Amino acid sequence: MTLPEAAGLALAFVARLVTGAQGHWHGSTPKAEQRIYFANHQSHFDWVLIWAALPHDLRAVTRPIAARDYWTASPLKHWITREIFNAVYVSRQRAKDGTGEDEDPLEPLMEALRHGDSLVIFPEGTRGNAADPAPFKSGLYALAEAFPDVQLIPAWIDNVQRVMPKGEVVPVPILCTVVFGAPIALRPGEERRAFLDRARAAVMALRDVA
Repeated sequence: MTLPEAAGLALAFVARLVTGAQGHWHGSTPKAEQRIYFANHQSHFDWVLIWAALPHDLRAVTRPIAARDYWTASPLKHWITREIFNAVYVSRQRAKDGTGEDEDPLEPLMEALRHGDSLVIFPEGTRGNAADPAPFKSGLYALAEAFPDVQLIPAWIDNVQRVMPKGEVVPVPILCTVVFGAPIALRPGEERRAFLDRARAAVMALRDVA
């Protein structure tokens, strides 16, 4: 067993110890097929909780989206996200590529999907403290349009904001759950905002069964 594999098992154990990391499936099952899991976003711990709630065989093919500026700010955070979670780094600010043109912030996600990976994304784009998720940004729509054969699985994360609130660095033991819902798909001719509102509603509907 390699060091990253051993560290991953240890982190999954710690995440479950701290949060309970209970995964519940309603309308979908944990299958080894390419998916985009999309969820509400309240804490830096969100994607760790989803990752820990997945069965072991799905973790290896499921990559979380991580903010490049935050998760590469120290050698330890960079190593953990790169070697253990195989995260896809995205820039929260538009950057220039080698030719001086604006980089497409979705390109790293597109490349991961072309490679056959599954993703964990947070369509709000930033963490929030409100009870309801903020309106979803357009990235999920673009991915659904570009990869119509990839399943879109909504998820509701409950209580994680109490484990690691915004501004805190030490998690507090609290029982958390992740509810995975039935897959949705982009309908023929469906407009962007209609799809994004429907996707957000699918996430919020899972709150009642968390």
